[in-house]
Amino acid sequence: MKTVLITGTSKGIGLETALVFGRAGYKVFATMRNPDKASDFKQTIKNESLDISILKMDVDSDASVKQCMDTIIQKHGSVDVLVNNAGIERHGSIEELTMKDFKDVMETNYFGVLRCTKAFLPLMRKNQKGCIVNLASVSGHISSGPLGAYAASKFALEAFSEALAGEVKPFNIRVAIVEPGIINTQMANDISVDEKSIYPHSKRLAGLFSASLQTPTPPTLVAEKILEIAESNSWKLRHPVGPDAEPFIAWRASMTDEQWVDWNATNDDDWYEAVQNTFGLDAR
Repeated sequence: MKTVLITGTSKGIGLETALVFGRAGYKVFATMRNPDKASDFKQTIKNESLDISILKMDVDSDASVKQCMDTIIQKHGSVDVLVNNAGIERHGSIEELTMKDFKDVMETNYFGVLRCTKAFLPLMRKNQKGCIVNLASVSGHISSGPLGAYAASKFALEAFSEALAGEVKPFNIRVAIVEPGIINTQMANDISVDEKSIYPHSKRLAGLFSASLQTPTPPTLVAEKILEIAESNSWKLRHPVGPDAEPFIAWRASMTDEQWVDWNATNDDDWYEAVQNTFGLDAR
C-alpha cells in the first residue's frame, strides 16, 4: 500500500486531497494544527472505512514536524508521496500590512514547505523513490495588490521547487508544482474589501474573486489533479489547475512588466473594463 502525507488537511484543498487519496486506496497521514476540530472529517473516515490517520503537525515548527515525521517512520517506515498543501493568506497593500503579516505568510507558505521537505527527503533519497507535490498558485506567476505578501511566498515556493526538482531527479524523486486559480475555498471567499485602505486594489480584487466564485470551481478538482500526478510517471514540473489558471498566467505573460504595472495603476473604470473584456467577469 502506498503512503501519502498531506499538510493542512483541516479544510479546503487539503481535506479533499486526503479524502481523494484515501478513496484511492492509499494509507493517508492527514496532518493539521488542531486535530480536535476535525470531528466531521473523522466521521467521514469512519463512515467510509478509509485508511486515514489524522496527526497533529504545525508546519511552522521544527519540533512539531520532526515529532510527526518520527511517529510515521517508526510505525510505517516510509512515505511515498508528500503533499505540501498548508498555507495561509493575508491581503492588504504593502504599506498597510504589518511586518508580522509578511513574516507569518512566509513562515507557513515557504518555510513550512521547506521544513517538511527537508524532513522527509533523506528517506526518499535513501529509498531512491518519492513524489513531492507543492501547492503554489497562479499567484506564483502574477503579483499585484493587495496580494503582494501572498504572491511573494508563492514566487519563493516556485523558485525553491524548481531548484529542488533538478537536485532530486537523479534519485528518482519527482517534484510537481500545482498552481490553482480561483478555487471555492474559505481562503478565496475571505478575500474582502478593506474599507479603510487608501489603495483601491482591495476593492478590485475582492470584486474579481466574488465574480469568479459565482461559478465556483470545487477544491476536489485540485485534489484529483494531485492524485493524478502521484499516480503518473510524469516529470512535468508545473500544473495549472482550474478553468482560469492558464488564462490568468497567459494574460500576465502577454504584457511587458511596464504594461502590467500600468494596468494595476490605472483608474477603476479602465481596470474593471479590462477584466470584463478579458475574462467576462463583472468585478464591480
